[in-house]
Amino acid sequence: MDFAAVTQIGEGFVGTGAEAAHVNTVLGRYGGPVETAWVTALATPRIGHAPFVAVLAPNLAVKPLTLFVNKDDIRNEEQGRLVWGAAQAGVAGGVADAVADGVIPEAEADSLLIVAAVWVDWAAAVADLVYANNRAATRGALVAGAAGRPEVADVLAARDQPENAYYRGGRLPG
Repeated sequence: MDFAAVTQIGEGFVGTGAEAAHVNTVLGRYGGPVETAWVTALATPRIGHAPFVAVLAPNLAVKPLTLFVNKDDIRNEEQGRLVWGAAQAGVAGGVADAVADGVIPEAEADSLLIVAAVWVDWAAAVADLVYANNRAATRGALVAGAAGRPEVADVLAARDQPENAYYRGGRLPG
């Protein structure tokens, strides 16, 4: 089967505190359902959510072309700078890392599209941490998507001990 013959979906979470990064990726081919989602998201911004093409530098969009979609609304100027600056640069860097490392074959980069749903905490303040965490989380999400992770067995093994940045527990009432 060709690389990305089907849609690849990945999740990556890196860091702690307000500068932690949570990135979800959807990778697929031009002409498929990911292209439809990509174009639709780009063409339908909403208040507080304006998807944009991730760039490594002005006029240098990362390949595969990556649509950056913020998961939460931008509430202040500093958060906006972190989203459009550090987080965007991190996502673009993570995509480029995935290509450089062979997670995404370089020969396929012009045939693929990525949607990256990215969370930047309203309280985030340290741009270099936002950048580094988003770069690692994006690459991690793409690795997970390419590998089809997580495995169902891993999900079942963890079902009674949920844990994330906001909750750790799992006791069922009764």
